[in-house]
Amino acid sequence: MTDTIETTATVFEASAIENGAVLFVPLNKLKKSPRNARKTPHSEAHIEALAASIAAKGMLQNLVVEPETDAEGEPTGFYLVTIGEGRRLAQLLRVKRKQIKKTEAIRCVLDTENDATEISLDENVTREAMHPADQFERFRELAENRGWGAEEIAARFGVSAHVVRQRLRLGAVSPKLMQVYRDGGLSLDQLMAFAITEDHDRQVQVYENLSWNRDPSTIRRDLTRMNVAAADRRAIFVGADAYAEAGGTIIRDLFTEDRGGYFEDAALLDRLVIDKLERIAAEIQALEGWKWTAVHIDFPHAHGMRRSYPHPVHLSADDGAAFGTAQEEYNRLSSEYEGYEELPDEADRRFGELEAEIERIDAKRHAYDAGEIARGGVFVILNHDGTARIERGLIRAEDEAPKSTDVEGATVTEDGEIVGDEGSGEAAEPQPDDEEAEDAGKPLSDLLIRDLTAHRTLSLRLALGEQPDMALVAVAHALAAQTFYRGGEASCLEIRLTSASLASHADGVADTPAAKALADRHAGWASDMPRDVADLWAFVAGLDHASLMALLAHCAALTVNAVRVPWEQKPNARATAEKLASAVTLDMAAQWTATVQSYLGRVTKVHILNAVREAVGHDAAERITGLKKPEMAQAAEQLLAGTGWLPSVLRTARPVSRDTESEAEAFVHAAE
Repeated sequence: MTDTIETTATVFEASAIENGAVLFVPLNKLKKSPRNARKTPHSEAHIEALAASIAAKGMLQNLVVEPETDAEGEPTGFYLVTIGEGRRLAQLLRVKRKQIKKTEAIRCVLDTENDATEISLDENVTREAMHPADQFERFRELAENRGWGAEEIAARFGVSAHVVRQRLRLGAVSPKLMQVYRDGGLSLDQLMAFAITEDHDRQVQVYENLSWNRDPSTIRRDLTRMNVAAADRRAIFVGADAYAEAGGTIIRDLFTEDRGGYFEDAALLDRLVIDKLERIAAEIQALEGWKWTAVHIDFPHAHGMRRSYPHPVHLSADDGAAFGTAQEEYNRLSSEYEGYEELPDEADRRFGELEAEIERIDAKRHAYDAGEIARGGVFVILNHDGTARIERGLIRAEDEAPKSTDVEGATVTEDGEIVGDEGSGEAAEPQPDDEEAEDAGKPLSDLLIRDLTAHRTLSLRLALGEQPDMALVAVAHALAAQTFYRGGEASCLEIRLTSASLASHADGVADTPAAKALADRHAGWASDMPRDVADLWAFVAGLDHASLMALLAHCAALTVNAVRVPWEQKPNARATAEKLASAVTLDMAAQWTATVQSYLGRVTKVHILNAVREAVGHDAAERITGLKKPEMAQAAEQLLAGTGWLPSVLRTARPVSRDTESEAEAFVHAAE
């Protein structure tokens, strides 16, 4: 065995150095070799990584160089880098950052025998990169064994902290799945999908239950099936910080846009929702004095209680004056800054103060009766948008006001609400002192009263039919009496208002934005109604034409029933519903979206493919044709998002003229 003797020399001894010697060459004496096989330049990220590695660990590999010579073959004093150009550039980057001097001695190996082009090519070809799985696991070991955080590891390897976190997460995947990845049974994208959670048992369970379809989106969906998305109303209401403070864990997908991640503990999240709702309810009860409060995540539609609404009240003199002053200043400022694209900070602040003051005083225009507050309660519910929904004025049956009888025999509550008939039609038996007194006290016979009022009814019909404006008032009064009051008959028009509940036909329909908007509109009208139904006629008759039409439209709207059920055959009603939708230009795309829950998971694969084909195109439908139905529905939901696609039963025909009435009817029949 022959000992290998390493020769170390400085650049100045170059003429006496033999092949294989180690030189320490000043950095500014090194050049890129024109015979370097790599013509495509190194990426900036690669040079950054090399610079960070050298700064942390020094030069782990020597540069291979050869002397530069001039045209006559004489040495120039410079050396050409045959192998290690990336490391040379990394050192130059360190010079630029003032980490080293440009004369820094760089360890090099002299090669004067091999062909420079060949060994440059050889150095890049005859090597095999580390398997990604090994890389992921080694990064995890650095974090666990040395206690390094993502930032420190990133600095030592010249990559971003986010990249390090991704590699650490991949390194924490179940060893069983990591081996499957090494063996080629999983792609990197699939491994990334499994890395959404660090629960090895859950990862393995999902892997073993996968069908032939191993799309990453399917893996992510199965892994987070029991979790709550950050976009869920419960997560929005509680907030990530409060959930984390309570010990909850948020799963973050480091490889895709997860919109805030997934809240892992659904039971904890529900408890936090209830706790926060209860705090809000306690504040309302203490401030407003209601008899009881109850909190619910979902609205309890079968509560069976009567609902009361606030009544109009007059502002006090002080509040009225303050309202007028605030409104006057607001109007003045609005005129002053009318042409401004952006308000000055002081003006913007003052506008905010005035708006708050106007809203505060305006809220005093409606109030609940003290008796209703003493008997009633409040629901505090989680709204569809992640806010608290406050529903006041619920009266339990056992808390209803005692009933009393007025002088005419009608049964009313203490609040003046009619709950019985307006009279029995019979007078008390007179106690005459003589025959004349007996005749004077005797009422008209029932037969005669019927006769006379029949004539009066006929005349009323004739007269009302000749006065359309008054007929409008009478109809609006009849509908409003049934919409906002309960108990005895309040209108002589035999119009019956029926409003079918939709909650029994579609789960969650009552908790949609559309339902909330309708409830708000109803509450707005209810708060304007007089307390006593006996005063309703004067209220309705006193409305201006626009308000009267709006009230009539609201009451009429509550009676619409276009639900199709198999046991009811109403072809004419269905046709009318289609014409009504066309007349009001109904756009269901603004209220409804095709999702797995709302549609795609409840129809056949043919229907799913037809929907995608209509909305996106034939190619998109072909791409998901081979998927099983659950995966197909999930993929279709993503493809249909934002397209405004609607199934035929929800589509609205454009308004048509009388000349094309037959075409409209044809559309209706086709929709059926």
